[in-house]
Amino acid sequence: MQSVVKPEFEAIRKQRVHEEVAKQIEQVILKKLNPGDKLPAERELAEMLGVSRSSIRDAIRRLEMVGLVEPRQGAGTVVREVSHEALVSPLTNVIAHKRQLVGELLDFRKMLEPPMAARAATHGSAEEIRRMEEILRRQDAKVRGGQLAVEEDSEFHYAIALASGNSVVVKVMDVVMDLLRETRSRSLQSAGRPQKSLAGHRKILSAIKRHDGVTAEAAMLQHLNEVEEMVFGKL
Repeated sequence: MQSVVKPEFEAIRKQRVHEEVAKQIEQVILKKLNPGDKLPAERELAEMLGVSRSSIRDAIRRLEMVGLVEPRQGAGTVVREVSHEALVSPLTNVIAHKRQLVGELLDFRKMLEPPMAARAATHGSAEEIRRMEEILRRQDAKVRGGQLAVEEDSEFHYAIALASGNSVVVKVMDVVMDLLRETRSRSLQSAGRPQKSLAGHRKILSAIKRHDGVTAEAAMLQHLNEVEEMVFGKL
């Protein structure tokens, strides 16, 4: 019969909550639990750790990814037999998973943003175009001052989504930009990347200002291909 272990945990009070939850559960697994032991239910773990159930779910998924636990039909989440490889190379698994996720997100951006830029060229108002110009002025000032201009980079793409005139696209861009925030910050640290990003944005805006949807779409695709090359050089 499988034993249900209810260890003591410390309450979590940090921003990246699910990562801290995963660390605590991992330590309990490695020090106190045996293969086949069942973790407390999601609700119980949330109460013990003082976090939301969604944070518990995210933490469990992280532990599944590195091979420490597995879901079993009718049994809940169970501790796995921990192999030597799982202990010495979990980071490798995490990096491989992250590369795949980032690659899929960038691929999705290439599906979404080029036609979005084309729509912005035909639907964007004079005020929305002035807004994009103002964003690029701030981006240029930061880049000249040796800053990364991460906020302006994101803000420019979001402004194009707004100018496309589709509220669903705006909501989707919110999610995508949030998921890629860390990746964007790291890629912009590459030598020459802030300047290249600004140049790409200027080409896109130039086409939008001319109401040239075909060129705006092509410029956005070129920009995203360059982003992809820089991102995978940093992962």
